[in-house]
Amino acid sequence: MPIENIPEIYIKDKTASPDLFVYDFKMTSDVVKSKVNLGMNMFSFLQVGKKQVHFAGTSVAVNKDQSLLLKKGNWLWTELLDVDTSYYCKLFFFSEKILKEFLEKHGLNNEVVKDGTPYFIIKNDAYINSYLNSLSTISNAPAIFMETLLSVKFEELMLYFLQKYGRKFELYLHSLIVIENSSFKKIVESKIHSNLKLEEIAFLCNMSLSTFKRQFIKEYRESPGKWLQNKRLQNAKKTLEQGICKPSEIYLEYGYNNLSNFSIAFKNKFGISPKEA
Repeated sequence: MPIENIPEIYIKDKTASPDLFVYDFKMTSDVVKSKVNLGMNMFSFLQVGKKQVHFAGTSVAVNKDQSLLLKKGNWLWTELLDVDTSYYCKLFFFSEKILKEFLEKHGLNNEVVKDGTPYFIIKNDAYINSYLNSLSTISNAPAIFMETLLSVKFEELMLYFLQKYGRKFELYLHSLIVIENSSFKKIVESKIHSNLKLEEIAFLCNMSLSTFKRQFIKEYRESPGKWLQNKRLQNAKKTLEQGICKPSEIYLEYGYNNLSNFSIAFKNKFGISPKEA
């Protein structure tokens, strides 16, 4: 099952990294258990159809009477049609940066919530229907104004939900703030002895490949491909020096698809062939 990096796949300008982004998602056939890497927190305003999302330890299902606020991460979700109709939801993505700015502006930035439910259920009402219409209206605005307009609409929406759901929604917003810790390095360094591809390690870190590469360079001051290759070759050399295994027995577990590529990389790194180690 391929991994869908959302919202990246919806953004036409692949060099852009917007803090706010709206996308109209429509389909005419059921999509069962998509494997999704959600790179930004997201409001999913379901208007026609049904949606189910599977998380690590729980799941949630909503219909057109409800919408969801989803925490960024790796999720499986299913989108189902109503009878004889199409599926439609409006997606509103927002970055952690924009959330922090909102919390700070309204004096709500003094709390730390380490863990929380990865979703918040929103009951659709007349305000939301009106709000979604207004989002559709501004979608025709010139691009130069769009960033400012979306910023205003985001603040309006958040203030409404704070008024409607109170402390429960406020605590949920704080749970969306990722607390930086050593988990990124732990995951990366635990995969040195694996043959996982960068895309797969990125998925385990709950990141798109582009985000993973940026974070990796920030942490290690080196590209992930070069760093992993060096670490894996050093470990392969140590293994071979023990005289227990042959090169043909270990190349796969150190990330190489064939013995020839492993031998070339090994000789380029150490000046000797794996057999001579």
